[in-house]
Amino acid sequence: MKAKLVEKPPATGDWIYELKFDGIRLIAVRADKKVSLLSRNQNDLSARFPEIVEAIKNLAARECVIDGEVVALDDEGRSSFQLLQAREMEGRKSPIYFYAFDLLQLDGKSLVSLPLEARKNVLERLCAGARESIRYSEAIGSDANPLLEEVNRRGLEGIIGKQRNSIYEPGRRSGAWIKLKCVNEQEFVIGGYTPPQGARKHFGAILVGYYDKSKLVFAGKVGTGFTARSLATLHKKFQAEERPYCPFVDLPSKQNGEWVQGITPSIMKKTHWINPKYVAEIKFAEWTRDGKLRAPVFLGLREDKRAADVVREG
Repeated sequence: MKAKLVEKPPATGDWIYELKFDGIRLIAVRADKKVSLLSRNQNDLSARFPEIVEAIKNLAARECVIDGEVVALDDEGRSSFQLLQAREMEGRKSPIYFYAFDLLQLDGKSLVSLPLEARKNVLERLCAGARESIRYSEAIGSDANPLLEEVNRRGLEGIIGKQRNSIYEPGRRSGAWIKLKCVNEQEFVIGGYTPPQGARKHFGAILVGYYDKSKLVFAGKVGTGFTARSLATLHKKFQAEERPYCPFVDLPSKQNGEWVQGITPSIMKKTHWINPKYVAEIKFAEWTRDGKLRAPVFLGLREDKRAADVVREG
């Protein structure tokens, strides 16, 4: 079930709010002692998170299907996609947790048509005796405005609102779940990269975009957020997907007589283009008037999202 991005909290309805996590959304499926951790694009990520698999094997249930998010926490206890990515790319040993927020099935019985509150009550009891790496994601309140202020003050990503009596609608974005963001962050498709300059190795910046009616639209250049290790790892991945021509429909282009983002026809010739396969998580200050990202920062690759599903959120 997907959450719809909204600008402000709803004025009507019976809503509960939970923290919005900055991790990888997974459905944990357990059948006896077999556990699968499935991402939104149906990849099984069990091998990446063996401690979560073990913890789910030890739940007091023969069989269950849990919706949640795998996160890595920083020193302040905030979830960080960047930390999760560093664990994968750079071998950092950040502790990870599976925050469970919905229960879809338990011991052969489907719970999807029960009200959210009833599902969460059963889930809370199931998680009560769980190992430390599984945490129950409880509601943090029902008044969004003070929650948003506090979440913003603590530097967290935002909150998720859910209608208290809503059923679970797999794959749908019905509006019964909403997301309110304090930080501009979303995924973008990587379509190319510029040569390195100065002391930097491998590449200078990545060129990213999103799909609009199945056409890849350019959103901006991202040159910060990389480490020496991630530059090397990403460059190797990009080289395997190189192609001779630009995948963006609107490059190069002029606006008010200027080349967009300084990408001239001669720079186009020096740019390396790749198949639009990789999805990057990008944090940014805002969208500019001409539809480009202001102050974008690379956070990591998303292997749980299909490039074809990436659209502009805000």
